[in-house]
Amino acid sequence: MLKHRVIPCLLLQNSGLVKTQKFSNPKYVGDPINTIRIFNEKEVDELLVLDINASKTKNEPNYDLIEEIAGECFMPLCYGGGVTTVEQAKRLFAIGVEKITIQTGALDDLSLVTEIAARSGNQSLVVAIDVKKNLLGQHKLYASATGKTLSQGWLDFLRSAVSAGAGEILVNSVDKDGTLGGMDLALIKSAASVCSIPLIALGGAGSLADIKAAVEAGASAVAAGAFFIYHGPHRAVLITYPKYSDLVALLDF
Repeated sequence: MLKHRVIPCLLLQNSGLVKTQKFSNPKYVGDPINTIRIFNEKEVDELLVLDINASKTKNEPNYDLIEEIAGECFMPLCYGGGVTTVEQAKRLFAIGVEKITIQTGALDDLSLVTEIAARSGNQSLVVAIDVKKNLLGQHKLYASATGKTLSQGWLDFLRSAVSAGAGEILVNSVDKDGTLGGMDLALIKSAASVCSIPLIALGGAGSLADIKAAVEAGASAVAAGAFFIYHGPHRAVLITYPKYSDLVALLDF
């Protein structure tokens, strides 16, 4: 097991996989089951699957699809999207999901985090925090379901999520999403400075060097989407994942 996990992040929309850029213009990139089978062959340690429409449309998770995905996964599965109740979380765990990621539900009421953590354990719950820069370049808490920045400070929300019972924090840079241009290291450093639990960084990874830089900035784990999906300057779809030996050489420090 690597000291620092490297986690492919797949985005679901209408039962297919898509990839966004700065949370916009989702482009179809393939079938989730076929993609997961490829990641199985590449011995991925963990997989993050996010339904980007569920909270926007106020729909519950697509349990049938998630169960099919969980059944194909040889690695631990973390799912996020549309989870607003303890009973929904319980149902997801029952069909094979190891961890649940919550964002909209946590923004609405952090007691949901506390209740799920109390029932299923802190280790089973990740709170996702999307952050977007304003015109002045300041990091602001962003609600992906509404597409709006919020007045609450994102670091204050991070602290509150930890206090509420989150087992991990996922910090996602909206501005870096899908760009392959490097991660927001200042964002990661700020999050790491106040986060007392494992921190997953997401958004912008375009190379192994970017992943290493994120870990050096304080991330416990790094998630990436486009880096594992696109290949070449024309962004041809090619599912890839580094060799385990390369990741050990890169991150075991």
